[in-house]
Amino acid sequence: MNKYLKNLNRIEFVVTMACTGRCKHCSQGEHRKSERIEKNTAMDAVRRIAAEYGINSVMTFGGEPLLCPETVCGIHKAAREMNIPKRQLITNGFFSNDTGKIKRIAREIIESGVNELLLSVDAFHQETIPLEYVVAFANEVKTADITFRVHPAWLVSPENNNIYNEKTREILSVFNKMGIETGEGNVVFPSGNALKYLGEYFDMSKEIRNPYDEDPSDVRAICFSANGDILGGNVYERDIIDILDGYNP
Repeated sequence: MNKYLKNLNRIEFVVTMACTGRCKHCSQGEHRKSERIEKNTAMDAVRRIAAEYGINSVMTFGGEPLLCPETVCGIHKAAREMNIPKRQLITNGFFSNDTGKIKRIAREIIESGVNELLLSVDAFHQETIPLEYVVAFANEVKTADITFRVHPAWLVSPENNNIYNEKTREILSVFNKMGIETGEGNVVFPSGNALKYLGEYFDMSKEIRNPYDEDPSDVRAICFSANGDILGGNVYERDIIDILDGYNP
């Protein structure tokens, strides 16, 4: 086992960079790329990594991951097969305006083994994403026996009373009335679109650390990019265990 990965316990997948939103807070920018990780490759990676390391958490996100529902379901099925206890999905809830398809995909992701769903709703998402379809999706999911919370992005801090946070609180109340709790969410990080459109809200004279940065000499979580990049290698070009074994910060 690679000594730099001895505490590895989490696998994440950026399933696709394609997105149904055009959010001004997005740290990834405009999401012009549409790569998507291949389902069987991702499933094989989950199985093989979990056989070597003590993985206790798998997460799928994007972009909008439910533009690729078969891949999302495949990843979580593999995680369930490997007895990985926490199987998370982060979605903005808008992948179709067809109510039949919304119901079908909601059912499929629950059956696949997803047991924690975080729904990204806030002032930023709802500038370009119609709330009615997100509510329809939420209504399908809330009947399932899984952890389900709304997961907002806050500007500056959750307590700050800027116009975006005020609108976010208004949107969250819709879901709270449906019996869906608000989770911790996250604070907008100044990168990509956020820096481009919301720069006035950040004090760039201070160092702002990315909360998702890993210690490269003690990696706890690895994240597959939609194009297959992982830890300086690419899963389409090299065997995943070879990539992990060869990792050196």
